[in-house]
Amino acid sequence: MKVLALTEGADHVCCRYRIEAFAGALADHGALLTTLPLATTTWGRLQQFRQASRADIVILQRKLLPIWQLQLLRRSAQRLIYDFDDALFHRDSYSRKPAESWTRLSRFWATVYAADLVVAGNEYLAHRARTYIETSRVAVLPTCVTPSQYPVARHERQGDGIELVWIGQHSTLPSLSQAESCLAAAADAIPGLGLRVICDRFPKLTGLPIRAVQWSRGSEAANIAAADIGINWLPDDPWSQGKCGLKVLQYMSAGLPVVGNPVGMNREMIIPGETGFLASTPEEWSEAVRQLAYCAALRRRMGAAARAMVNEKYSVERWSGEFAALILGHNAERQGANSLTPSDQYRKQVTYAEAAA
Repeated sequence: MKVLALTEGADHVCCRYRIEAFAGALADHGALLTTLPLATTTWGRLQQFRQASRADIVILQRKLLPIWQLQLLRRSAQRLIYDFDDALFHRDSYSRKPAESWTRLSRFWATVYAADLVVAGNEYLAHRARTYIETSRVAVLPTCVTPSQYPVARHERQGDGIELVWIGQHSTLPSLSQAESCLAAAADAIPGLGLRVICDRFPKLTGLPIRAVQWSRGSEAANIAAADIGINWLPDDPWSQGKCGLKVLQYMSAGLPVVGNPVGMNREMIIPGETGFLASTPEEWSEAVRQLAYCAALRRRMGAAARAMVNEKYSVERWSGEFAALILGHNAERQGANSLTPSDQYRKQVTYAEAAA
C-alpha cells in the first residue's frame, strides 16, 4: 500500500513530528510512506495531483488549497486525509490584519468537507472541524515526540547562572517580546539568569542576556537538555488555541520543568507544582523561575514527572498504533464531496455563513 503525504516542506517541523515520525508504524502494516513538499507553482501541483492518483492514500497536511486545486486533488485521491495542527482558519497571532479571514475559513470548510478523514492536533481544532462535518470523520491525534531521543538534563546548577531555554521558528519570536516584562522581572530576581534561544534568528530583550544557539535537527535535543528551565509564552488569542505544544513537549522530554502562561495547550501540559508552573504576571513569572532556579532537586523532580507525562500521553510509541489505524483503517463514508463543483462548494459555504450569522 502506498501513502503519499503532501506537506509544507521537506524539513517542515509539522511533517517531521506528525507524519514522518510514524513511517515505521505504517511500514509495520505494509504501507510505504512517501513525503512530498507541495509544489509552489500551479504546474508543479498539477503534476503532483497526477502522482496522487497512483497512491492508495493521500495525506494533505495543513495547506488550504484554492477550491479548484482541492477539487482536482479530491478526484485524484482514492482516499484523502487532511492533517492540521494550527488554527489555519484564522490569521496568526502576529498578522497585521484581523484574525478572521473569509478566504481561510472558506478553504478550511471546503477541505474538511472534501476529506475522508480529518486528523486534528488538539480538541479545539477538532471541534472546529466537527462544526462542518460529522463527528465520525474527525479524529484527534496530538503532536508527538520520542523522549528517548532527548538526553536528560542533569540539573547541576543552582542559583546564579541558571539558564532558561526557548526553541521555535523565527515566525514565533514575537512571543518573547510580549513576555519581555515577565522575563525581565525574573532576571531582576535571579542574578546571572540567561535565556538560551534555539532558532535561526535571535531577539534582543531588555535586562536578559541572550545566548544564541543556531538550530539544527541533529543538535536541538542536546541543546535543550543543556538548559535548566523551559519557557513558553502564547498570546491569548484564537490562533494560540490551536497550537499543539511542541516546544513544551521538547522541554519535558529533556527532563526540564516548564514555566508558561495559562493559554491553550500550556494549561493541559504544564501541571502546576508537578511539571512546572503557570504564570501570567511579571510577579508570578519571577516567583516561578526563582523557585526553580534555587532548587535543583525541585527541577529534577518536576523534570522527571514531565518526561514521564510525555511518555504516557504524547509519545510516538503511545500513538503509533492509533495513527496507523486512522490512516489505513478508517471506513467512514464521505458524503458526496466528489460531486460538488467549486462553485457549489462556495455557495454552500455562503449559505452556512449566513445561517450562522
